[in-house]
Amino acid sequence: MGLREEFLRLLKEDEEFRYTVLGYLGIADVLKRLDSIAEEQKELRKEQGRIWGEIEKIWKAIEKIWEEIRSLREEQARIWEEIKKLREEQTKIWEEIRGLRGEQTRIWEEIRLLRLDFGRMDVRLGRVERTLEKLTLDIEDEGRSIVRHRLRGLGVDVELRRLQLPDLEVDIYGASDDLCVVGEASVRAGVGVLDDLYSKLRALEERYPAYLRPRRLLLVYCSLAMPELVERARREGVWIVKATEDITQPPSSLLA
Repeated sequence: MGLREEFLRLLKEDEEFRYTVLGYLGIADVLKRLDSIAEEQKELRKEQGRIWGEIEKIWKAIEKIWEEIRSLREEQARIWEEIKKLREEQTKIWEEIRGLRGEQTRIWEEIRLLRLDFGRMDVRLGRVERTLEKLTLDIEDEGRSIVRHRLRGLGVDVELRRLQLPDLEVDIYGASDDLCVVGEASVRAGVGVLDDLYSKLRALEERYPAYLRPRRLLLVYCSLAMPELVERARREGVWIVKATEDITQPPSSLLA
């Protein structure tokens, strides 16, 4: 084998020999630099990969931000729509309030007129009460006079008066020997007058028995007797008297 062939073999197979030759030729530094550049390029590519990864993340983040912005804009649009509706509702409410204020003014005017009417009614009622009071007193006086006259015709002479006790008033009352007369007077008499008469009789029995006698003549003196009163009085033996007639007769057993 010649020298040329041996040299080529060593360059191909012996790396140390190859670098020794390259060093002599001034290429070793260049190769080292190329190796370094290749290494740096590899690192740059790795860094570039990381940068692109970060850029991708940033773009995804930006997309999320834009999505949030779109959602916020949609929400803002809904909010403005709600505000618009609220303003419309507020306008309606103020319209209602103005209507209510007008109605309130009319109501106060009606109240004022009603108060005037009530004032006039009070005056009229006062007159009616005084008239009724006078009629009541008149009917009581009339009743005592008529009943006494009728009793005399039946052979009973008893002084009749108004019995006024601390918690009880009886329109027609009188007592003689073992008979007492207990009666109510009313212009228009219904069954309620009879109930009042019984109630007063019970009060006399419970709280003022000294005013009662073994025989008790119960009566109602009136100008107008209701039919239900007449029917019940007949069943229960109560004497109903008018100025012109006896509507029911007194029990004969009491006046014997």
